[in-house]
Amino acid sequence: MDLSSPLQLRVDGRQSATALTVARGTTRLLHSLGHVVVSELPLPSGRRADLVTLGQGGEIWIIEIKSSVADLRADHKWADYRQHCDRLFFATTVDVPCDLFPPDTGLIVADGFGAHIACEAPDHRLQGATRRSMTLAFARAAALRLSSLADPLGLRGEAFEQG
Repeated sequence: MDLSSPLQLRVDGRQSATALTVARGTTRLLHSLGHVVVSELPLPSGRRADLVTLGQGGEIWIIEIKSSVADLRADHKWADYRQHCDRLFFATTVDVPCDLFPPDTGLIVADGFGAHIACEAPDHRLQGATRRSMTLAFARAAALRLSSLADPLGLRGEAFEQG
């Protein structure tokens, strides 16, 4: 991974090349909208979200990346993500038909260079305690990952992200 890139995505070997491409384009879009992004963020429910964003006003979005029709059809855990965000989006490539995605979620269509919101996600405002928990998880993950870049031989953030 190129550590000089400001679009540093967490890669753990589970992501396909297509998913990484969608993540990159989606992250660029999110940055342009004033959001900061943490990839592969463990959630309090035990799930792991592909992309979690924190907006300038404290809003939290989760983006679930689907790289193919088979990927979308095989995965139904995305419904659990709604309890951890204000807005839930899917992100995919132009090759995956948009009408396959649930109508009560947003949709982002991306390539490796950028993305656009094809369908806005409905707003489901988080309760205060959940927002605080998610904001702390986001901040801790981001800080630990930054620390591991500054000191690659020091403590690794992965051990602390579960707690």
